Amino acid sequence: MVLLNTWPRDLGRSSLQWGRIGVSLIVCTLTLGLLTLASLAIGARELSLAEVWQAVFAPGGAETRAGIIIRELRLPRTLLGLLVGVALGIAGVVMQVITRNPLAEPGLLGVNAGASLAVVLGIAVFGVTDASGWLWFALFGAGLAALVVNWLGMRNAGTEVTHLVLAGVALSASMSAVVGVITMFRSDAFDTYRFWMVGALSGADLPTVLGLAPAVTVAVVGALLLAGHFNAMALGDEVGSGLGVRVTRVRLLGLLLITILCGCAVAAAGPIGFVGLVVPHTVRLLVGVDQRAVLALSLLVGPILVLAADIIGRVVVRPGELEVGIVTAFIGAPVLLFLILRARSRV
Repeated sequence: MVLLNTWPRDLGRSSLQWGRIGVSLIVCTLTLGLLTLASLAIGARELSLAEVWQAVFAPGGAETRAGIIIRELRLPRTLLGLLVGVALGIAGVVMQVITRNPLAEPGLLGVNAGASLAVVLGIAVFGVTDASGWLWFALFGAGLAALVVNWLGMRNAGTEVTHLVLAGVALSASMSAVVGVITMFRSDAFDTYRFWMVGALSGADLPTVLGLAPAVTVAVVGALLLAGHFNAMALGDEVGSGLGVRVTRVRLLGLLLITILCGCAVAAAGPIGFVGLVVPHTVRLLVGVDQRAVLALSLLVGPILVLAADIIGRVVVRPGELEVGIVTAFIGAPVLLFLILRARSRV
């Protein structure tokens, strides 16, 4: 009798939840489409939506002045914003799940600091001066830093999350200090490095985007396949193990996915902060805590945040630009402060 009485209520709640998810997906998809068009249209030379449409879809449109601007400058920039937004959004969700820390963001694994150190060494030692050159240094440094953090964090404590985070913070501080020393004595390295360090989409090129897209795609698919396991792990390691989840293996896979996603994003655009922190909280406000829905919607909300920040940066200080990393910091810092204050008020 109890089951019969509660079944309609549970079914109604489930229908309402899936309704929220469906509405959120539709709204976010439309928003992302509009922002993509705006990203192609807005810049030093304004283009109308008609010009954008003609340049993209009309025969011969790619050879017009508007078509050249879009093809050479704005399309690679927009595609990179989409790629970076997806990578950082998904990485943020996975990071908060495997650490069970709502304030965690992907940079805690030392990926940003490792990429920064590798870029500085590439500039100072090997004379790398352009984005295509330091891309591979950044990717290598991000991956190596994540491996070292994982080794240090699990050396004496298995997969204890606290040790991983502490190892990441310690290694990041050490590598940041080395970066500071190098740039102090090599002003030429600092002048080149600071353009990458701020986090920008303006130097995007299509080969870079196409080269990193397969790795990001594989990592995103991997995260989606692990969503059910993440739901169990969110309840705690013991509960997850009781539900049949191999917690250690899933956590290691999650760390690998974070490394791939953040390594690609940081290598291509520099360290863009707070995206991995803001996106998971925004999505959970919309669809709840089911990691399947959270990961799916993060595929849209991440690019929305990055493209919106990039467009804002193009508009607010015309004819100049604010880099996207600066804008996301303005957005993310108040969000972080709010989350900290809310957490303290619950204690």
